[in-house]
Amino acid sequence: MAERQPGKKVDLLQIGRTVLRTEGEAVLALVPRLGREFAEAVEILYRCRGRIIVVGMGKAGIIARKISATLASTGSPSLCLHPVEALHGDLGVVGGEDAVIMISRSGESDEIKNLIPFVKRMAVPLIAITGNPESALAAHADVTLDAGVEKEACPLNLAPTASTTAALALGDALAVALIEQRGFAPADFARLHPAGALGKRLLLKVSDLMRVGEANPVVGEETPVQEVILRITAARSGAASVVDRTGRLAGFFTDGDLRRNIESRPEILSRPVGEVMTRRPLTISGERLAVEALRLLGERKVDEIPVINRKGEPVGMLDVQDLLKAGVV
Repeated sequence: MAERQPGKKVDLLQIGRTVLRTEGEAVLALVPRLGREFAEAVEILYRCRGRIIVVGMGKAGIIARKISATLASTGSPSLCLHPVEALHGDLGVVGGEDAVIMISRSGESDEIKNLIPFVKRMAVPLIAITGNPESALAAHADVTLDAGVEKEACPLNLAPTASTTAALALGDALAVALIEQRGFAPADFARLHPAGALGKRLLLKVSDLMRVGEANPVVGEETPVQEVILRITAARSGAASVVDRTGRLAGFFTDGDLRRNIESRPEILSRPVGEVMTRRPLTISGERLAVEALRLLGERKVDEIPVINRKGEPVGMLDVQDLLKAGVV
Protein backbone atom coordinates (compact mmCIF):
# COMPACT_ATOMS: atom_id res chain seq x y z
CA MET A 1 0.00 0.00 0.00
CA ALA A 2 1.37 3.39 -1.01
CA GLU A 3 2.12 5.65 1.91
CA ARG A 4 0.65 9.13 2.15
CA GLN A 5 3.19 11.83 1.49
CA PRO A 6 4.68 13.16 4.73
CA GLY A 7 3.16 16.45 5.78
CA LYS A 8 0.21 16.15 3.41
CA LYS A 9 -2.98 17.14 5.18
CA VAL A 10 -6.18 15.23 4.53
CA ASP A 11 -9.55 16.88 5.10
CA LEU A 12 -11.38 13.86 6.52
CA LEU A 13 -14.65 15.73 6.94
CA GLN A 14 -14.62 16.81 3.32
CA ILE A 15 -13.86 13.27 2.19
CA GLY A 16 -16.83 11.96 4.14
CA ARG A 17 -19.14 14.58 2.67
CA THR A 18 -17.92 13.85 -0.83
CA VAL A 19 -18.58 10.12 -0.45
CA LEU A 20 -22.10 10.73 0.84
CA ARG A 21 -22.81 13.23 -1.92
CA THR A 22 -21.49 10.88 -4.62
CA GLU A 23 -23.52 7.94 -3.39
CA GLY A 24 -26.64 10.05 -2.84
CA GLU A 25 -26.40 11.45 -6.36
CA ALA A 26 -25.93 7.93 -7.73
CA VAL A 27 -29.20 6.82 -6.15
CA LEU A 28 -31.08 9.93 -7.27
CA ALA A 29 -29.83 9.38 -10.83
CA LEU A 30 -31.75 6.09 -10.88
CA VAL A 31 -35.10 7.83 -10.47
CA PRO A 32 -35.57 9.17 -14.04
CA ARG A 33 -34.26 5.86 -15.45
CA LEU A 34 -36.87 3.81 -13.63
CA GLY A 35 -39.45 2.72 -16.19
CA ARG A 36 -41.77 -0.09 -17.19
CA GLU A 37 -39.01 -2.64 -16.53
CA PHE A 38 -39.33 -1.94 -12.81
CA ALA A 39 -43.09 -2.53 -12.87
CA GLU A 40 -42.52 -5.76 -14.84
CA ALA A 41 -39.97 -6.93 -12.27
CA VAL A 42 -42.40 -6.27 -9.42
CA GLU A 43 -45.14 -8.20 -11.25
CA ILE A 44 -42.80 -11.16 -11.76
CA LEU A 45 -41.92 -11.22 -8.08
CA TYR A 46 -45.54 -10.74 -7.03
CA ARG A 47 -46.67 -13.69 -9.15
CA CYS A 48 -43.85 -15.86 -7.83
CA ARG A 49 -45.36 -18.80 -5.95
CA GLY A 50 -42.02 -20.10 -4.73
CA ARG A 51 -39.05 -18.21 -3.38
CA ILE A 52 -37.14 -15.22 -4.66
CA ILE A 53 -33.53 -16.34 -5.11
CA VAL A 54 -31.05 -13.45 -4.98
CA VAL A 55 -27.57 -14.02 -6.44
CA GLY A 56 -24.42 -11.91 -6.32
CA MET A 57 -20.66 -12.34 -6.21
CA GLY A 58 -18.23 -10.48 -3.98
CA LYS A 59 -19.57 -7.11 -2.78
CA ALA A 60 -22.69 -7.70 -4.89
CA GLY A 61 -23.16 -10.90 -2.90
CA ILE A 62 -23.31 -8.90 0.32
CA ILE A 63 -25.93 -6.66 -1.26
CA ALA A 64 -27.80 -9.78 -2.40
CA ARG A 65 -27.93 -11.05 1.18
CA LYS A 66 -29.38 -7.79 2.42
CA ILE A 67 -32.00 -7.61 -0.34
CA SER A 68 -32.98 -11.22 0.30
CA ALA A 69 -33.31 -10.54 4.03
CA THR A 70 -35.50 -7.50 3.36
CA LEU A 71 -37.75 -9.47 1.03
CA ALA A 72 -38.10 -12.35 3.49
CA SER A 73 -38.93 -10.05 6.38
CA THR A 74 -41.66 -8.27 4.41
CA GLY A 75 -43.67 -11.23 3.23
CA SER A 76 -41.74 -12.45 0.16
CA PRO A 77 -40.03 -15.79 0.89
CA SER A 78 -36.43 -15.44 -0.22
CA LEU A 79 -32.92 -16.80 0.12
CA CYS A 80 -29.47 -15.77 -1.08
CA LEU A 81 -27.52 -18.10 -3.35
CA HIS A 82 -23.74 -17.94 -3.87
CA PRO A 83 -23.06 -18.39 -7.62
CA VAL A 84 -20.01 -20.62 -7.13
CA GLU A 85 -21.69 -22.83 -4.55
CA ALA A 86 -24.70 -23.01 -6.86
CA LEU A 87 -22.56 -24.74 -9.49
CA HIS A 88 -21.41 -27.25 -6.88
CA GLY A 89 -24.81 -28.51 -5.83
CA ASP A 90 -26.63 -25.58 -4.24
CA LEU A 91 -28.53 -24.96 -7.46
CA GLY A 92 -30.84 -27.63 -6.11
CA VAL A 93 -32.49 -25.03 -3.90
CA VAL A 94 -34.03 -23.38 -6.97
CA GLY A 95 -37.48 -24.72 -7.77
CA GLY A 96 -39.72 -24.40 -10.79
CA GLU A 97 -41.96 -21.81 -9.10
CA ASP A 98 -39.09 -19.58 -7.98
CA ALA A 99 -37.80 -16.32 -9.47
CA VAL A 100 -34.15 -15.26 -9.60
CA ILE A 101 -32.56 -11.83 -9.15
CA MET A 102 -28.92 -11.60 -10.24
CA ILE A 103 -26.81 -8.61 -9.20
CA SER A 104 -23.60 -7.72 -11.02
CA ARG A 105 -22.07 -4.32 -11.66
CA SER A 106 -20.43 -5.43 -14.94
CA GLY A 107 -22.84 -8.23 -15.80
CA GLU A 108 -19.82 -10.07 -17.15
CA SER A 109 -18.23 -11.76 -14.13
CA ASP A 110 -17.37 -15.40 -14.84
CA GLU A 111 -19.24 -16.67 -11.78
CA ILE A 112 -22.47 -15.05 -12.94
CA LYS A 113 -22.04 -15.91 -16.63
CA ASN A 114 -21.36 -19.57 -15.78
CA LEU A 115 -24.55 -19.78 -13.77
CA ILE A 116 -26.89 -18.11 -16.27
CA PRO A 117 -27.35 -21.13 -18.64
CA PHE A 118 -28.37 -23.42 -15.80
CA VAL A 119 -30.88 -20.89 -14.45
CA LYS A 120 -32.34 -20.40 -17.92
CA ARG A 121 -32.60 -24.17 -18.38
CA MET A 122 -34.85 -24.27 -15.30
CA ALA A 123 -37.24 -21.85 -17.03
CA VAL A 124 -37.58 -19.56 -14.03
CA PRO A 125 -37.87 -15.76 -14.47
CA LEU A 126 -34.54 -13.95 -14.30
CA ILE A 127 -34.27 -10.31 -13.20
CA ALA A 128 -30.94 -8.55 -13.64
CA ILE A 129 -29.69 -5.61 -11.57
CA THR A 130 -26.60 -4.43 -13.37
CA GLY A 131 -24.64 -1.35 -14.24
CA ASN A 132 -24.15 -2.63 -17.79
CA PRO A 133 -27.41 -2.99 -19.78
CA GLU A 134 -25.36 -4.35 -22.72
CA SER A 135 -23.84 -7.19 -20.70
CA ALA A 136 -24.30 -10.94 -21.04
CA LEU A 137 -26.42 -10.92 -17.89
CA ALA A 138 -28.75 -8.27 -19.30
CA ALA A 139 -28.99 -10.12 -22.63
CA HIS A 140 -30.30 -13.27 -20.96
CA ALA A 141 -32.52 -11.63 -18.34
CA ASP A 142 -36.28 -11.39 -18.67
CA VAL A 143 -36.11 -7.93 -17.13
CA THR A 144 -33.07 -5.70 -16.62
CA LEU A 145 -32.90 -2.89 -14.05
CA ASP A 146 -30.20 -0.36 -14.82
CA ALA A 147 -28.09 0.28 -11.71
CA GLY A 148 -25.28 2.06 -13.52
CA VAL A 149 -23.44 4.89 -11.81
CA GLU A 150 -21.33 7.66 -13.27
CA LYS A 151 -18.50 7.02 -10.84
CA GLU A 152 -17.66 5.19 -7.65
CA ALA A 153 -17.14 7.09 -4.41
CA CYS A 154 -13.71 5.48 -4.21
CA PRO A 155 -11.04 8.02 -5.29
CA LEU A 156 -9.55 5.35 -7.56
CA ASN A 157 -12.99 4.71 -9.06
CA LEU A 158 -12.41 1.02 -8.43
CA ALA A 159 -13.89 -0.18 -5.12
CA PRO A 160 -17.65 -0.88 -5.40
CA THR A 161 -19.21 1.93 -3.38
CA ALA A 162 -21.73 4.03 -5.27
CA SER A 163 -22.61 1.02 -7.46
CA THR A 164 -23.42 -1.23 -4.52
CA THR A 165 -25.45 1.54 -2.91
CA ALA A 166 -27.43 1.94 -6.14
CA ALA A 167 -28.07 -1.81 -6.37
CA LEU A 168 -29.18 -1.90 -2.75
CA ALA A 169 -31.55 1.01 -3.30
CA LEU A 170 -33.13 -0.77 -6.29
CA GLY A 171 -33.57 -3.89 -4.17
CA ASP A 172 -35.26 -1.86 -1.46
CA ALA A 173 -37.51 -0.29 -4.09
CA LEU A 174 -38.57 -3.75 -5.25
CA ALA A 175 -39.25 -4.90 -1.68
CA VAL A 176 -41.29 -1.83 -0.79
CA ALA A 177 -43.32 -2.05 -4.00
CA LEU A 178 -44.10 -5.67 -3.11
CA ILE A 179 -45.20 -4.60 0.37
CA GLU A 180 -47.76 -2.31 -1.24
CA GLN A 181 -48.74 -4.88 -3.87
CA ARG A 182 -49.33 -7.59 -1.26
CA GLY A 183 -51.14 -5.32 1.17
CA PHE A 184 -48.59 -6.30 3.80
CA ALA A 185 -49.89 -4.95 7.13
CA PRO A 186 -48.24 -4.17 10.50
CA ALA A 187 -49.72 -7.39 11.90
CA ASP A 188 -47.99 -9.36 9.14
CA PHE A 189 -44.72 -7.59 9.92
CA ALA A 190 -45.11 -8.42 13.60
CA ARG A 191 -45.66 -12.09 12.79
CA LEU A 192 -42.24 -12.19 11.13
CA HIS A 193 -40.51 -10.04 13.79
CA PRO A 194 -41.67 -11.51 17.12
CA ALA A 195 -38.51 -10.64 19.06
CA GLY A 196 -37.18 -7.33 20.30
CA ALA A 197 -38.80 -3.94 20.69
CA LEU A 198 -40.51 -4.09 17.32
CA GLY A 199 -42.31 -7.32 18.17
CA LYS A 200 -43.38 -5.92 21.52
CA ARG A 201 -44.83 -2.83 19.89
CA LEU A 202 -46.80 -4.83 17.36
CA LEU A 203 -47.75 -8.00 19.24
CA LEU A 204 -48.22 -7.28 22.95
CA LYS A 205 -51.79 -6.63 24.02
CA VAL A 206 -53.07 -4.86 27.10
CA SER A 207 -54.20 -8.24 28.48
CA ASP A 208 -50.57 -9.44 28.36
CA LEU A 209 -49.38 -6.67 30.68
CA MET A 210 -52.33 -5.67 32.85
CA ARG A 211 -52.29 -6.27 36.59
CA VAL A 212 -54.81 -8.83 37.81
CA GLY A 213 -55.82 -10.52 41.04
CA GLU A 214 -54.43 -8.94 44.20
CA ALA A 215 -52.48 -6.44 42.09
CA ASN A 216 -55.77 -5.09 40.75
CA PRO A 217 -57.71 -3.64 43.70
CA VAL A 218 -61.48 -3.58 43.10
CA VAL A 219 -63.85 -2.12 45.71
CA GLY A 220 -67.52 -1.29 46.04
CA GLU A 221 -68.90 2.25 46.05
CA GLU A 222 -69.70 2.07 49.80
CA THR A 223 -66.15 1.11 50.79
CA PRO A 224 -64.59 3.77 53.09
CA VAL A 225 -61.75 5.70 51.49
CA GLN A 226 -59.38 4.65 54.29
CA GLU A 227 -59.93 0.98 53.44
CA VAL A 228 -59.49 1.70 49.74
CA ILE A 229 -56.14 3.34 50.45
CA LEU A 230 -55.04 0.27 52.39
CA ARG A 231 -56.08 -1.95 49.47
CA ILE A 232 -54.16 0.25 47.04
CA THR A 233 -51.07 0.18 49.24
CA ALA A 234 -51.21 -3.59 49.61
CA ALA A 235 -51.46 -3.98 45.85
CA ARG A 236 -48.55 -1.57 45.32
CA SER A 237 -50.80 0.27 42.95
CA GLY A 238 -51.73 3.90 42.45
CA ALA A 239 -55.46 3.44 42.04
CA ALA A 240 -58.47 1.21 42.57
CA SER A 241 -61.43 0.34 40.38
CA VAL A 242 -64.82 1.03 41.95
CA VAL A 243 -67.78 -1.16 40.95
CA ASP A 244 -71.53 -0.86 41.42
CA ARG A 245 -73.74 -3.64 42.79
CA THR A 246 -73.79 -5.40 39.41
CA GLY A 247 -70.00 -5.58 39.29
CA ARG A 248 -69.68 -3.05 36.49
CA LEU A 249 -67.13 -0.26 36.68
CA ALA A 250 -68.68 2.79 38.31
CA GLY A 251 -65.56 4.87 38.83
CA PHE A 252 -61.84 5.02 39.47
CA PHE A 253 -60.12 6.26 42.62
CA THR A 254 -56.52 7.44 42.45
CA ASP A 255 -54.10 9.09 44.84
CA GLY A 256 -54.81 12.22 42.81
CA ASP A 257 -58.47 12.07 43.87
CA LEU A 258 -57.32 11.81 47.49
CA ARG A 259 -55.06 14.87 47.22
CA ARG A 260 -57.73 16.95 45.52
CA ASN A 261 -60.30 16.26 48.26
CA ILE A 262 -58.39 15.94 51.51
CA GLU A 263 -58.06 19.70 52.19
CA SER A 264 -61.70 20.55 51.54
CA ARG A 265 -63.02 17.35 53.12
CA PRO A 266 -60.90 16.39 56.13
CA GLU A 267 -63.44 13.63 56.95
CA ILE A 268 -62.77 11.99 53.58
CA LEU A 269 -61.07 8.92 55.03
CA SER A 270 -64.32 7.76 56.61
CA ARG A 271 -66.53 8.61 53.63
CA PRO A 272 -67.61 6.09 50.94
CA VAL A 273 -65.26 6.08 48.00
CA GLY A 274 -68.23 6.56 45.70
CA GLU A 275 -68.47 10.17 46.84
CA VAL A 276 -64.98 11.17 45.74
CA MET A 277 -64.06 8.77 42.92
CA THR A 278 -63.77 9.85 39.30
CA ARG A 279 -66.91 8.80 37.47
CA ARG A 280 -66.87 7.77 33.81
CA PRO A 281 -63.08 7.26 33.88
CA LEU A 282 -60.93 6.53 30.87
CA THR A 283 -60.96 2.77 30.20
CA ILE A 284 -59.42 0.33 27.77
CA SER A 285 -60.10 -3.17 26.48
CA GLY A 286 -57.66 -6.00 27.07
CA GLU A 287 -57.68 -6.69 23.31
CA ARG A 288 -56.13 -3.35 22.46
CA LEU A 289 -52.44 -3.27 21.57
CA ALA A 290 -50.10 -2.23 24.36
CA VAL A 291 -48.60 0.46 22.14
CA GLU A 292 -52.09 1.97 21.72
CA ALA A 293 -52.48 2.04 25.49
CA LEU A 294 -49.15 3.84 25.89
CA ARG A 295 -50.24 6.46 23.36
CA LEU A 296 -53.60 6.90 25.12
CA LEU A 297 -52.05 7.31 28.56
CA GLY A 298 -49.62 9.86 27.17
CA GLU A 299 -52.33 11.87 25.44
CA ARG A 300 -54.59 11.95 28.51
CA LYS A 301 -51.66 12.43 30.91
CA VAL A 302 -52.64 9.63 33.29
CA ASP A 303 -50.53 6.85 34.78
CA GLU A 304 -53.12 4.11 35.36
CA ILE A 305 -56.16 2.94 33.48
CA PRO A 306 -58.77 0.28 34.33
CA VAL A 307 -59.13 -2.57 31.86
CA ILE A 308 -62.73 -3.68 31.31
CA ASN A 309 -64.42 -6.55 29.50
CA ARG A 310 -67.45 -6.35 27.21
CA LYS A 311 -69.79 -6.29 30.20
CA GLY A 312 -68.05 -3.25 31.61
CA GLU A 313 -66.49 -5.20 34.46
CA PRO A 314 -62.93 -4.31 35.58
CA VAL A 315 -60.71 -7.28 34.79
CA GLY A 316 -57.34 -5.61 35.25
CA MET A 317 -55.39 -2.42 35.60
CA LEU A 318 -52.64 -1.10 33.38
CA ASP A 319 -49.89 1.13 34.73
CA VAL A 320 -47.61 3.12 32.45
CA GLN A 321 -44.63 1.65 34.30
CA ASP A 322 -45.70 -1.82 33.21
CA LEU A 323 -45.57 -0.68 29.59
CA LEU A 324 -42.15 0.91 29.99
CA LYS A 325 -40.68 -2.12 31.76
CA ALA A 326 -41.93 -4.34 28.93
CA GLY A 327 -40.11 -2.19 26.41
CA VAL A 328 -43.22 -0.78 24.76
CA VAL A 329 -41.81 2.62 23.84
